[in-house]
Amino acid sequence: MSHAVASGWRLAADGWRLPPMRRLREWAQRLKAELVALWFCTRHPRTPLYAKALAVALVAYAFSPIDLIPDFIPVLGYLDELILLPAGIWLVLKLTPADVLVECRAQAARWLDERRSKPRSYLGAALVIALWLAVLWLAWRWVESWLAY
Repeated sequence: MSHAVASGWRLAADGWRLPPMRRLREWAQRLKAELVALWFCTRHPRTPLYAKALAVALVAYAFSPIDLIPDFIPVLGYLDELILLPAGIWLVLKLTPADVLVECRAQAARWLDERRSKPRSYLGAALVIALWLAVLWLAWRWVESWLAY
């Protein structure tokens, strides 16, 4: 293992070393581009229904302005961004035909070049709020039944 790799730096294609934060930023930009491509896959007629359903849920959650697990919670707060979203993206990419992905990635690249921002999903925010309300209601019912004894 080279010293550059061992110290957290890696060589770019042009031979220059990339610092870890820049690599992380590039990974986040690729992740954003893949999410926008999946957003277009949800509207593509040749995307299989099971891939569409998973992509809709994933994109709605990823573009939601509210996190399921708030980021201020130590370790668990970033679990969804670091594990669940990449795993979900990987699965949807495997379930979607390659030619559909090529079309949707090209469409996403054009969309990102024009707008330079990610879309927002208010449906995703509403679903996260509904889930939290359901959890709070269940917790209240549990506490209420526990106190009744």
